[in-house]
Formats: sequence, structure tokens, C-alpha cells
Amino acid sequence: MVTAADYRPPRWLRNPHMQSMLGSSPLRLRRGMRALANTGAMTTEHIVDGGDGVRLQGWHSAIPGMRSRGLALLLHGWEGSAESSYMRLTAAQMLSRGFEVFRLNFRDHGNTHHLNEDLFHSNRLDEVVHAAADISARFDARPMVVAGYSLGGNFALRLALRAPMAGLALARVAAVCPVLDPASTMDSIEQGPALYDWYFTRKWRSSLIRKRELFPHRHDFDNATLALDIRALTDWLVRRHTTFESLEAYFEGYSIGGARLAGLQVPADILMAEDDPVIPFSTFRDWQLPESAKLEIAPWGGHCCFIENAACDGFAERWVAERLASAAG
Repeated sequence: MVTAADYRPPRWLRNPHMQSMLGSSPLRLRRGMRALANTGAMTTEHIVDGGDGVRLQGWHSAIPGMRSRGLALLLHGWEGSAESSYMRLTAAQMLSRGFEVFRLNFRDHGNTHHLNEDLFHSNRLDEVVHAAADISARFDARPMVVAGYSLGGNFALRLALRAPMAGLALARVAAVCPVLDPASTMDSIEQGPALYDWYFTRKWRSSLIRKRELFPHRHDFDNATLALDIRALTDWLVRRHTTFESLEAYFEGYSIGGARLAGLQVPADILMAEDDPVIPFSTFRDWQLPESAKLEIAPWGGHCCFIENAACDGFAERWVAERLASAAG
């Protein structure tokens, strides 16, 4: 089984910003599309129950005629989607190991804005837990495992923490560069290279505009609101569309730092890059994890990229698949 120590990219890929640019490039997207298509899997769309009338959308993939070794639920990062390259590449890796795969879109991601009136925010864990239970009930392949990237990694670990209480039998969870301390991540985006602030803010604004177009009676915010910087726009979201009293309380609501995962019972594997330009490595130094969780740190990899070569092959997707597949023996 590969470990973080095995990730040794060529020198030109040891720059985290180069990793970021390639990670979101059309080349990488095509790589993911080809990898998934080459598995021969049949993929079908599903609308799943998020509870309280919430509807979430996702894609189930399975190779016809192959006996299933389990079901892998994959969760994408903020402003990513089920169609993101790392989601397709991870799906291909899991399918090649005999698993069925369900790639779930969070609310307002992946062209699903029409399904729910209210806006997405990072504390909407209940609907993801409910959706995971619905997915588990629809597809009886066992064991069920979960993986997530960035914010999806944060959700995956919180889902695993909540799983026993929700009656959800998860055999293993894997997270790549999970958001640990949201407040520190916001600082990192603001203080780092402008590329990251521009990337996330541009995609979020486009999402909000789409929401306003679909539900003008519910979302009547003006263009001046959309022009706010990422911190001010997040503060607006918190005060107008959540029950949190402050931005700090909102960040605290989905933080997994400190000892917040102490009660985690599901075996967990976490991969982090020391040079991640979005998730500060310093937040991992004092992280208190239970014995059931293992953190692996690579010197390079950027934010959720871990690209290995010019063909944009990904180390992280293989790392995730090996760990999740181990749950099936």
C-alpha cells in the first residue's frame, strides 16, 4: 500500500501553485473523464433524500456483471462537483477495485441549484448524513466507505463522527487535505496568492447569481452584495442565511480541529500536503486524533492535487482507493 512518503513528483511539480493550476486544468478534467469512461461502468443519475424536503443529486456507477466488493460515497470540495477531475479519477480507481461508487453533489453544486431554495453553507451536515443513509438504503453493496477532498474531506470526517448515532454503518473514511480550521483557511485564502481568492470568489458569485435567477422571490440580493470580498460575503451569508450569530460562530460550527474528532469510531485515513496553499499546515500540528485515525503528510502536493506527471495522473486518488478498498479485505 502506498504511503505519503511514496509521493515523489519531479522537481517541476514540487511547486504548489503549479499543482493547483494543473489540478483545475482542462487536461486534468479530460484525464478524469477518460479514466471513468475506460472502466466500462454504467452510470445513472439519482435524486436522494436530504431530509426536511431537501433534495440532493448524485451519480451511481457500477461495472455490469462484476460482483460488488462494496459501495464508496465520494464528496467533492467547495465549488467543485461530482464531475470534478479528482472525483472521476477516484471513482475510476474504486471501480477498478470492484466497488460501486456514488458521487454526491452538495446543495447548489454541479448544476443542482434548482433542487432547493435555500443556499448552501458549510454547516449543512444534517442533509449530507440523511442523504448518505438514503444512498446506503438504495444500494445494498457492503461495506460502505466514504472519501472527501478539501471541504468534502471535512464533511466526510464529520459524517463518520455522526455515523453511529445516525445508524449508518461506515467501514472506513479517507480525507485529502480536509478543511481543519475554517478561520485559518479564510486567512490563508486572503493572505496568499490572489489566484485562490479569485478562483473561489468567482465560482461562488456565479453560484449565487444562478440562485438569484431561479428564486428571485427568495434571493433579492443586489450586485453590490456580490461585489463584496470573500470574508464580507461569507459574513453576509452567515447573518442572512444561517442561524449563527457571527462569522466566528459559523466557522466554529464546522471546525474539526483540536479534539473535535476524539469520539470518531470509524477508521480514518487523512492525507495532507505540507505545502498546501489553502489549508495551513500549521493547523495540523496540534490536531488531536483518536487511535482510529491516521494522518499522513507529504512534503508536496499542493491543495488536493498530488499530480505525479505531465499526464496529470493523481497520487491522492490511488492513495484513497487503496485505503478504502482495504475495508473489503
